[in-house]
This record gives sequence, C-alpha cells and structure tokens, in this order.
Amino acid sequence: MDPIEINAGAYYLRALRADDRLDDRPRIVEGFTDPVFRDWSPGFTITDLTAAGQYVEHRAEQWADETRLSWAIAEPTTGLLLGEVGLKRLDLTAGTADASVWLHPDSRGKGIATECLGAIIRFGFGALDLREVYYRHAPGNDASAAIAERLGFTRNGTENHLVHWFKSA
Repeated sequence: MDPIEINAGAYYLRALRADDRLDDRPRIVEGFTDPVFRDWSPGFTITDLTAAGQYVEHRAEQWADETRLSWAIAEPTTGLLLGEVGLKRLDLTAGTADASVWLHPDSRGKGIATECLGAIIRFGFGALDLREVYYRHAPGNDASAAIAERLGFTRNGTENHLVHWFKSA
C-alpha cells in the first residue's frame, strides 16, 4: 500500500520524510532523545540523523508490506514534524490494529495526539474496514490514559506491564 495523506483538521498527516525538500530526521532525534519520551518508551534509541533516516526508511517499508501504517503529524503550512501516529500490528484479514502516537516535546499538551489519533482510527474503521483497534501504554502514563478516554476506548485491564484499551467499529 502506498502512503495515504489525511487532513486531520488543524494538522496534516503524511509519510515521514528525509529528502531535499523536507527532512523530519532532526525532529525525530529530538523527540526520541527527550527524557519524557525515554521514560515511557524504553528501548527506542534514535540518537543521530543516520538512525533517524533508517527509521524513516523502515516506516516506508512497513507501509509497503502493510504491517504498520505510520503518519507524520505535520503543521500544514510549514510541514514541521510535530509527532507521529500509526496503526501498528496491522492485520487486515482479522480487522485489527494497535494505535500508537508520540509527540515532539514542544507539541505536547495541545490536544494534537487526540485529534490526530482520532483521525487515523476513523480512517482505519472506514477505509480499512477494521473491526477493533487496541491502544496500550505504561501504567502511570496519565496523558496516554486521557487520550484513550477522550477517544472512547474501553479499558481492558493490565497485561505484560501495559494498560490495555480497545475500541470497536
């Protein structure tokens, strides 16, 4: 599947880029090296432009093999990367996926995650015929819990050190 662009109200969702016109790599490095991100997402280590470029390439490969659809959250007039939303563990046959989101430190607390995650969930239910979308986060991550609640997810307990939520079409 080729990447699909989505108008998410005040934000523009597009493929991650690292080319001569738009380079998301510096903002990816800033996002992934942020202490708050590292607290809630251990194991993700992108500390330089080379690793960020590999991350962008990997996301393009995942679109192509339909295992994960990932969108850069972009400011619509400048294209500035504000974060990323996605549907991972995508299973089009079963009609399921996990929703994911991260935001650059200067983009947090503005409702961006809720608005953009809501847009891709609607896309998943409408365009991809998903039947259920899951959302997981670390216990104590109150911001992620609030996003799940605002988007109408139902809490489904804690397993493997993660809080589990689901939403049905």
